Amino acid sequence: MESKNDTKISEFLLQGISEDLELQPLIFGLFLSMYLVTVLGNLLIILATISDSHLHTPMYFFLSNLSFVDVCFTSITIPKMLVNIQTQSKTIRYEGCIVQIYFFTLFIVLDNFLLAVMAYDRYVAICHPLHYMIILNPYLCGLLMLASWITSALNSLLHSLMVLRLSFCSNLEIPHFFCELNQVFQRACSDTFLNEVVLYFAVVLLGSVPLTGILYSYSRIVSSIRAISSVQGKYKAFSTCASHLSVVSLFYGTSLGVYLSSAVTQNSHSTATASVMYSVVTPMLNPFIYSLRNKDIKSALRRLLWGTPGKGPVGPPQ
Repeated sequence: MESKNDTKISEFLLQGISEDLELQPLIFGLFLSMYLVTVLGNLLIILATISDSHLHTPMYFFLSNLSFVDVCFTSITIPKMLVNIQTQSKTIRYEGCIVQIYFFTLFIVLDNFLLAVMAYDRYVAICHPLHYMIILNPYLCGLLMLASWITSALNSLLHSLMVLRLSFCSNLEIPHFFCELNQVFQRACSDTFLNEVVLYFAVVLLGSVPLTGILYSYSRIVSSIRAISSVQGKYKAFSTCASHLSVVSLFYGTSLGVYLSSAVTQNSHSTATASVMYSVVTPMLNPFIYSLRNKDIKSALRRLLWGTPGKGPVGPPQ
C-alpha cells in the first residue's frame, strides 16, 4: 500500500459531465450562463435586502444569508469546471480536492439549516404574529446563524480530516465535475469503512433534524391556516410560505433524487448529471422563486435598480 503523500496522488482527474469533445463548448456556455445568472440573481437579493430598510426583518435577514450561501455553493465547483473545459485539462490537485470537499460540504449543510430556520420564521410569523419581532429578536437571529455556521464548519472539517487519512494508489479518475465525498472514497485503496459510517451518520443527523423541524413548522402552520375563517385570510397566510415551500421542495427533491438514483444505478456519469440539479439549478432558481412571488422583494429591486418608489411591507409575515 502506498502512502497518501506519494506523488501518484498529487492530483485527481475529474471526468466532468461528458467526455464528448463536441459537447464541451455547449456545456461551457450553458454552465457559464447558469453561473452568471446565479451570482447576479443572488447578489441582487442581498443588495436589495441591505439597501431597503423595509426589509430589515428576520425573514429577509435569513433570505440574504441563503443567497450568500448559494453564491458560495456554486462558486466552489462551477468555476473550476469551466477552467478545466477551457484549458482541456481535467486535473485538480489533491489539496484543491480536499478544499473543495470542505467548502462543498459546508455550504450544502448550511443550505439545509437555513431552510429549517426560515421554516421556523414562517411558523412564528403565522402562528404568533403579534410576538414575531419579540421572539425573533436580533439576538436569536444571530444565534441561529452562528450555530448553523459552527455546526456546518465542524462537520466539514471532520470529513476533510478523515479524507486525509486515506491512501490512494491507482485509478484516480473521479467521474464527476467536482470532488464528491463518495466518489473520493471509492478511489481509495485503504479501508473507508469508518469514513462511510461517519458520512452516513452525519447525513442522517444533519439532514433529518432540519427536515423534521421544517415538517413540524408546516404542520403547525397548516393547522393555523385551517383555523382562519375567511378564504382571503387563508390565501394571504399561505402565500407568505409559498416561496419557501417551493425552495424546500426543490432542494430536498433534487437531493433525494440524486442519492436514490446513485443507489439504483451504478452509472456515475448519470449521477454526476443528476447532481447538477441541486448543486447548480436550485441555487440559480432561488432568486427567481423569491423575487417573482414576493411583492416586497420586487418593490425593493425596483427601487434598487431604477429608483422607482414602492410601498414597504405592512407586517412581519409579508
